[in-house]
Amino acid sequence: MKVGIEDICFYTANYVLDMAVLADVHGIEVEKFYQGIGQVEMSMAAPDEDIVTLAAAAAKPIVENHDMSQLRTVLVATESGIDQSKSAGVYVHNLLGLPSHCRVLEMKQACYSATSALQMACSLVARQPEQKVLVIATDIARYDLNSSGEPTQGCGAVAMLVGANPKLLEIEPVSGLFCEDVMDFWRPNYRSTALVDGKYSTKVYLRSLKQAWQDYQEQGGHSADTFSYFCYHQPFTRMAQKAHTHWLKQVKKELSAEAIEQQLEPSLVYNRRIGNSYTASMYIGLASLLDNTQENLDNKRIGLFSYGSGCVAEWFAAKVQPGYREYLRTAYHQQLLESRTAIDYPTYRRLYEFPNPTDGGDHQNPHETTGPFRLSAISQHKRLYEKTSS
Repeated sequence: MKVGIEDICFYTANYVLDMAVLADVHGIEVEKFYQGIGQVEMSMAAPDEDIVTLAAAAAKPIVENHDMSQLRTVLVATESGIDQSKSAGVYVHNLLGLPSHCRVLEMKQACYSATSALQMACSLVARQPEQKVLVIATDIARYDLNSSGEPTQGCGAVAMLVGANPKLLEIEPVSGLFCEDVMDFWRPNYRSTALVDGKYSTKVYLRSLKQAWQDYQEQGGHSADTFSYFCYHQPFTRMAQKAHTHWLKQVKKELSAEAIEQQLEPSLVYNRRIGNSYTASMYIGLASLLDNTQENLDNKRIGLFSYGSGCVAEWFAAKVQPGYREYLRTAYHQQLLESRTAIDYPTYRRLYEFPNPTDGGDHQNPHETTGPFRLSAISQHKRLYEKTSS
């Protein structure tokens, strides 16, 4: 029995900042962003958007197009948690009107936890093939103004329906794993923005890739020659390109620049325009690969590398199912990106600096999102969500 992804859909905020605007303000050549880190745009959340509204919006098309009566589990992966106790998934579950006979929880390990959620989902389905599991990765990446991380901000969510005999992707059972206690990126409870040692984090990322691949081989994984396309965690798209070059050296494969681009470029298209979305990053990349690869991918094997700072990493494989194109949401994803509203630098600062109240008062949010759900208010320390007419 095959287990894997039946449907995949992503969502991002309706405001977007061209990296040329940020480059101009900081007096930097725009090519440092466009080419140096591989980022052209970044999505910016409105005051009434957060990880819950993004997650629910990503999952909405899936919920509307599938029978949810056999949904037994909702797993939400995030490192932008909104509560130290209550799962963001419970809010999402309510907004989507999902069945009450459902386990719902939130998972955390930096940018890696969506992969843990996916593997848990596959295990649950393998045990009870009649059930479905909804996996959602959702994050808003924030760094200090004028820091090296500022141009790698972004936000987004991706939802995946996991089941038996999937229409899109079989998730193969063998994984290569690596864990190491390091401080390359972290966000203490008292901070709203992350701390990162960029150069060190790049070094740890590449070391983790090497170790996870070696473990994959030791666990009986497929040889390097069986992979046709690749998808890596993308804190910025240039990192994925560095990772693939590193992997090719490790497996002693020499390819032309054109061949390398063919294997990797389709997975970079969406993230280049969205920016970093932490847990959602690799899976938006996966949606991008499926949507933007011109070749028919029937029965092709994709290599996936998931990395979460701190750190946990995993190499695993997915096999594209015959007839997959019939089930893609390519037009929806592309329209979503094209319909965003471009913002100037003052608007970017307004969104960045919008207050996060902690006084327990009644704080109503302006209605700015064009999405189907919004954070309408924070009142008496409670987050209040509502459906919109969108």
